[in-house]
Amino acid sequence: MSLTAREEASSLIVERRGPVAVVTLNRSHKRNALDDRTIQELGSFFGTPPTWAKVAVIAAAGRHFSAGLDLNALTDGDAVAGLHHSRMWHDAFRSIESGAIPVIAVLKGAVIGGGLELAASAHLRVAEDTAFFALPEAQRGLFVGGGASVRVPRLIGAHRVVDMMLTGRVLDADEGAQAGLAHYRVSEGAGLDKAFELAEKIATNSPVSNFAVIHALPRIAEASPETGLLLESLMSAVAQSSQDAKDRMTAFLDGRAAKVVAGGDR
Repeated sequence: MSLTAREEASSLIVERRGPVAVVTLNRSHKRNALDDRTIQELGSFFGTPPTWAKVAVIAAAGRHFSAGLDLNALTDGDAVAGLHHSRMWHDAFRSIESGAIPVIAVLKGAVIGGGLELAASAHLRVAEDTAFFALPEAQRGLFVGGGASVRVPRLIGAHRVVDMMLTGRVLDADEGAQAGLAHYRVSEGAGLDKAFELAEKIATNSPVSNFAVIHALPRIAEASPETGLLLESLMSAVAQSSQDAKDRMTAFLDGRAAKVVAGGDR
């Protein structure tokens, strides 16, 4: 796809592919390092996604997903300015993780620092062969500020994050996937096609079910067992009461819906 001059100047490009929004980081000259404008645009899009978008895919122009914070965005401001800057990132990534639609990230090349924080806010992650993961902030005299200390330990455990932060350890695509940073591993260049395949499948789900998975499930998992079971019952009752659920169950009972078999639906 060729880009217009306006698109080339934008740090974020949104493309519609049916019910799927492909959101592309467009700062390849900076290895897609994240500046304030990009963070604000991400927050704006995911805070109010278009009504046609049932699923979103976060992709990246060039060879790298994101090399992290654009250090030119750091200023000599005081601690309060730094606090608000970090909270701006939190707000943007929260709009992805806790937004209206499921989000899939396509990871390639550098997935470093803030880039890993962005990836961790997505619901599914597809890693290409070239992907590598790191949290090098300590080597630069910094500490993470975009949610890595909360989201990444949930994915791979605090002990692995301690190692990455203290030593600057870099995980390659296989190591990252084995640790839990990616759900799917694909060859170089195949990430977007895989993500779109997954997105199309997710888009056929009931919107209520998708909402339950991305909003209720994380809260259930973090709740006490009894609270979690109560939340599950409430969400189950809401989901099955929708007309969409009733129509889907009727189709299944009538033999008009696909059955689950090994390797996918047939």
